[in-house]
Amino acid sequence: MTVAGLDIIRAQYIASAVRMDQYPAGDFGEIVFIGRSNVGKSSLINSLSRHRGLARISGTPGKTQTINFYQLTARGTAEERTEFFLVDLPGYGYAKTGQANRRQWSRFIEEYLLKSPRLKLVCQLIDIRHPPMASDVDMHKWLVANQLPVQVITTKADKISKMAVQKQAGIIKKALGMTGQPSMIVYSSLKGTGRQELLDVIGQTLLK
Repeated sequence: MTVAGLDIIRAQYIASAVRMDQYPAGDFGEIVFIGRSNVGKSSLINSLSRHRGLARISGTPGKTQTINFYQLTARGTAEERTEFFLVDLPGYGYAKTGQANRRQWSRFIEEYLLKSPRLKLVCQLIDIRHPPMASDVDMHKWLVANQLPVQVITTKADKISKMAVQKQAGIIKKALGMTGQPSMIVYSSLKGTGRQELLDVIGQTLLK
């Protein structure tokens, strides 16, 4: 596969799971997406895959309650193809989610993140319009402490000015303590900003 010019040419839903025995079979690498329930994760997944209905967008934050697996086929500039699983994890930090549900979700999410042998990269999504919330900071610290590869992606960049984007990006990096970590990707699902940058990161990750 050629990393330069990587693009998604096919995407399909494969399975939903809450236990390891429900994970789909195969040895494809997994690119994982996690973020707060209202961060725009479904919109970003649809934008990245150019498949509008791939991830269902709900008006009710916190509705996704399972680990959702999608199989994506990517093509590079030299026409080589590769396949990987895009994994959509339930959103965290939604206040109206019951405490018992939060505990249950955190258990199977933690099990997946710590035990999946195919996991290649965790993309943590944060709304660029606001400073990271405590749940964002806690999740980032947990991922780093468990030595999971993390790529921070800020969403909804089209909602603020370019000057504000630069300011907010600095605030987020500082809050997360991102010294020495990979650069942050600024993304707009509406305009496609950051899409190719993210695809390049995914391509480089899958080649490792």
